[in-house]
Amino acid sequence: MISLKKIASAGLLAATLFSSFTASAETVLRVGTWLPPTDKQNEVVWPTWAKWVEEATEGRVKVKLEYGLGHPKTMFQLVEDGIVDASFSFHGYVPGRFKLPQIVEEPGLGVGAEAASVALWRVYDQQLRQAGEFEGLQVLAMFSHGPGTIQSNFPVNSLADLEGKKIRVGGGVQSELAERMKLTPVGAPATKAYEMLQQGVIDGIFMPMAQQKSLRLNEVTKYITIFPAGMYMGSFSMFINPEFMEDLDERDRQAILSVSGEKLSAMAGRAWEAGDKEGFAAAREAGVEINELSADSPLAQEFEQMISGMDAIWVKSVADRDVNAEAAMKELRDIAHHYSAEK
Repeated sequence: MISLKKIASAGLLAATLFSSFTASAETVLRVGTWLPPTDKQNEVVWPTWAKWVEEATEGRVKVKLEYGLGHPKTMFQLVEDGIVDASFSFHGYVPGRFKLPQIVEEPGLGVGAEAASVALWRVYDQQLRQAGEFEGLQVLAMFSHGPGTIQSNFPVNSLADLEGKKIRVGGGVQSELAERMKLTPVGAPATKAYEMLQQGVIDGIFMPMAQQKSLRLNEVTKYITIFPAGMYMGSFSMFINPEFMEDLDERDRQAILSVSGEKLSAMAGRAWEAGDKEGFAAAREAGVEINELSADSPLAQEFEQMISGMDAIWVKSVADRDVNAEAAMKELRDIAHHYSAEK
């Protein structure tokens, strides 16, 4: 007869072997991130997607965030080279490569981050993907932060107040705005904004309201200027290494894609929009003076005149991309203005 002790030992061995097999069967999807843990991208977006991925793959794929990997412009290369499996970044950090997604950045869109993100994803997926700007990467989502603002240590009552001021800009459409405003643009990643403002290296920044809280800019700015229909938006992508995807079982590959695309884009935009609301609250609590301009205010009207022709400049800038840029812009704005978030 087999003793109960031997049966128990055999059972324990089997359980251990099964556990080891299960652990080894799990695939860890390493996501590189460059923003702090307090930012909505790391606090909400990646963790939510990680949960979706784990559920969709029945636990076979788990997502792990890795911090401190350097300048956000390097994220594209890190994923292409397989140093991390996935990441995200702002297209303006890599001038010249990702021109098409900047379609969403043009001033005056007049919507929040969720509507802009869904519009950007749909237009990219249907009209811009074919241009091949993301060769070497597989795009998981496109999204935008909320409307950009001027956050400064001086009041802005007219565009003349900006002339010669040192303002941090993130690239993309912001660079065109800086040139038209005749200010002195200072290029730097968002993560350097607090330090630069604190040390007086810059006089202000172009950023959305969310960073008043997530980057603690409410501690180092005194004034915020908000334009009626938005000064600009920001275009970001979330992307993954195609070879990593190819190495997955087909069911897991499809499972990951099923929780990406528009679903992920909308969620990311929604999270960043929530961040804007928290940023407003943080700014008010800190006593930052917020100037929300009305459409008929002199500064708003001055701004409208200043941005005249910017759409045409973007269309001309992507003439070599073999897309119908004017049709794409019309479609993006139509989607954004008619988008209704699911409750």
